[in-house]
Amino acid sequence: MSSAVASGSRTPLFPDIYSPHKHRKTPKFIPKEIIELNSVCPDGEKSPVLTEYDIAQKPLRQNICIGLLCAGFHRSFAQLFALLQRWDAADEHAHKLEMLQHILTRAETAERAGQYGEVYDNYLRLARFFTEPEDGWLKHHFFQLALHSARKFKMDSGKKEAEANLHMGEVYLEKGQLELAQEHYEEFYHMTLGRAWQDTSGRTQHLRSCEELGKVYTLLAERLLQPSNQDYALAIKLLTKAYEMAKEAGDLERKGDAAYRLGLAYQHIGDHATAKQFLSVYMEISTELKDMDNLGRAYGAIAKSLENEGKQTEAIQYLEKFAEISISNKRDRNLENAYRCLGSILNSKRQYDESRVYFERAYEIACNMASVPGLQKAQVYVGTARALSILQVYNKHIETCGRQSIQKIIKWKERRENSFSETIEQDVKK
Repeated sequence: MSSAVASGSRTPLFPDIYSPHKHRKTPKFIPKEIIELNSVCPDGEKSPVLTEYDIAQKPLRQNICIGLLCAGFHRSFAQLFALLQRWDAADEHAHKLEMLQHILTRAETAERAGQYGEVYDNYLRLARFFTEPEDGWLKHHFFQLALHSARKFKMDSGKKEAEANLHMGEVYLEKGQLELAQEHYEEFYHMTLGRAWQDTSGRTQHLRSCEELGKVYTLLAERLLQPSNQDYALAIKLLTKAYEMAKEAGDLERKGDAAYRLGLAYQHIGDHATAKQFLSVYMEISTELKDMDNLGRAYGAIAKSLENEGKQTEAIQYLEKFAEISISNKRDRNLENAYRCLGSILNSKRQYDESRVYFERAYEIACNMASVPGLQKAQVYVGTARALSILQVYNKHIETCGRQSIQKIIKWKERRENSFSETIEQDVKK
């Protein structure tokens, strides 16, 4: 409500419809600020001062701005006016405007008294007040002001400034601006190092800094591993930092996740020895946490590195463990993957019949999951394995050149039955 309306004048709020100018009187008291703002027009001519009626017709935002000027809160007025230039729908949210008016004046009063801790608290209150998605820019604005005021407060060894950096990191993380989030989280980390500061839940702020910083490092690394970037060297550096943050925080789950990501990154660049080191850490942590899904995933990843190193026998052992865990946990997708990998390794060793068995198992699982891409892939593997199995025995009989072998080959060509490999293989073994 404007000061003119609150002054106790009995002038009606709305004019008489029969005499519209009857009540348009100049009030007995006109605030100096209003006179100064309205006394000169842009062309230099004098303009009439606002009457009570004029003020009553102004939108809410203007009434609040005028009220701030009347009370002498020029800084609050400047801040609010700057926000209103971006905020078209401000008048639709009266409670938000009133909250801004109330808290901005409190912050300005505290700043005049040099009480920057209170200034910080007020700006922080405003930042937390604007929680709706469309008010994200307001939240960002007041967290930024909170940080500026916290830097001027020297009575708490930097605790408020550290918290303000945490909030700014959260804002930038929410907006996807990872590099800026990293800067503030790193500042938060260094400011909390060696401090026993705790949050409302009793957790130390330094532990929180390790968690948040590790999260940002991981997200930055994931972005670098996208097909459009493919910068594995820098991604590994960031993932290593995330791993160190998890170790410092003492968080086994995060440490295991970071170790797994590092293992896969080293695996991709062909450093399988280092990959196995981190994947083994992941396997140990998964065992300690009794997380069978992650343990199976560790076995599968280690098997892949072993296979690339030419250690096929060891790779098969890990894949068999992977399959066992997948069966016990009823993880069909993992089991399909384990069978497919087993089939591929045996296929590379030219053990075609054994590989066909695993590929057929993977195919059956794909049928049960009703996954079209998985089913198509399984069909290709099964078809290839069967063809190679038949071709192996077929070549044996071609090389034998005996009358009986030739007859069986001719018979098979006439019928094309699956029993070809079975009957001839028995003969070959004899």
